[in-house]
Amino acid sequence: MRIDDQLLDVILSIKDKDELESFFEEIFTPAELSDLSLRWKLLKDLHTGMTQRKIAEKYGISLCKITRGSKVLKKQGSVALKVLDSMN
Repeated sequence: MRIDDQLLDVILSIKDKDELESFFEEIFTPAELSDLSLRWKLLKDLHTGMTQRKIAEKYGISLCKITRGSKVLKKQGSVALKVLDSMN
């Protein structure tokens, strides 16, 4: 399923961090926000070179979730990798 273009435009239009957080809290469940935050944390950890096993221990998650993140960072043209590289 593709993300709705209008939703992406709305997210791009919100420049205030607190307002964006409130918007996310209004449209996502706490579990969805937790999953999203966890996915970002494990991507950051993978990017720094932390092993998948260490990440699994750190967050108490399966290696399958981490493997998906690893594949994202290895994918040619990965936007997540580009963003993480630009943060260093």
